[in-house]
Amino acid sequence: MATDPQEEAGTTSWSAAPAVGRNRDAILAVLRQVLPPSGLVLEVASGSGEHAIHFAAALPALTFQPSDPAADALASIAAWARESGLGNVLPPQQLDAGAPQWPIETADAILCINMIHIAPWAAAEGLFRQAGRLLKTGAPLYLYGPYRRPGRPLEPSNAAFDESLRRRDPEWGLRDLEAVVALAAANGFGPPEVVEMPANNLSVIFRAG
Repeated sequence: MATDPQEEAGTTSWSAAPAVGRNRDAILAVLRQVLPPSGLVLEVASGSGEHAIHFAAALPALTFQPSDPAADALASIAAWARESGLGNVLPPQQLDAGAPQWPIETADAILCINMIHIAPWAAAEGLFRQAGRLLKTGAPLYLYGPYRRPGRPLEPSNAAFDESLRRRDPEWGLRDLEAVVALAAANGFGPPEVVEMPANNLSVIFRAG
């Protein structure tokens, strides 16, 4: 099943988020195949910051720039970074994916884990618009989370998760993968690589065109 939004996107302290512990190694296995050998990796909607710290510890040749719009998330990210002692994690940036301008000038890869279904569609539009501006040709934009897919019934756990999200906010909910692919194409990205992940989630990897 997919994650509880409070476990990742809305974590309000630097205590461990259970969903991160369940999915971080599966995501890391894909990132090892996707990320460049060196450079700056921007994570959008870092939540508690635990993913960024885990990936930075495992991939020391990369520099990670965590970000989030929420002040409590930024505090959590900073606390995890201090505790880790890692030198390849930059101070977190306040960043709203849907904002017309981002406080970032360049990136060699962008990660966005469990955001676009726990945010208005405008956040996805902003993500692809800014990623298209920041990433050089061939650079990856990595998304992770549950999706609706054409010709496939929604898994019962994901259907329940989708319903719970829409009750919380009518602008939230699982996105149609076809709509995300169309949005990506409109912003200069090629067709995605899709990797099946545990608990009915997907890794969806776009490359800047």
